[in-house]
Amino acid sequence: MIELLASVGVSDLIARTASTPKVQGILQTSLAPVFLLAGIGAFLNVMNGRLTWLVERVNLIESALEERDNVRLAEQLPLLLRRQRYAHHAVNLSTAAALMICLVVALLFVSAFVRTAMGTWVAIAWIGAMGLIFAALTFFLRETSLATRNLADSRELSRKIAEKDGEASA
Repeated sequence: MIELLASVGVSDLIARTASTPKVQGILQTSLAPVFLLAGIGAFLNVMNGRLTWLVERVNLIESALEERDNVRLAEQLPLLLRRQRYAHHAVNLSTAAALMICLVVALLFVSAFVRTAMGTWVAIAWIGAMGLIFAALTFFLRETSLATRNLADSRELSRKIAEKDGEASA
């Protein structure tokens, strides 16, 4: 009896997935999310480069401060740490968005081969991915706006961040 049910279920699944035009349609539908996935990958590459530079710069400054007291170097740290946090958030949110896009593609394929309507889940996953990308790009914008400040503005902002962080920890 179990073998009969299994063979009926398997044969039904094979019948639903055997249509080449149906699979081609799903592949065409999944192209937009896959191109977005490629764009997120490129963005992650840029953000990881920035994050790596920031981490190395912070480590270099902290090592230099251990050897000698340098006010000019110490002034840079709060701003660099803030930029590092923004870049880290952008990387994490972009990665989450990429995972959500993968879920969208998987749901597109699954929805074609099961009887349960999954369009709502695909739409929710897509909207979630767009929200995550929006948030990641917002953190990227914040990080780059801090990076492009002139030296005097950077020092002033760094002092304000240090004062604010000092008050928060007190």
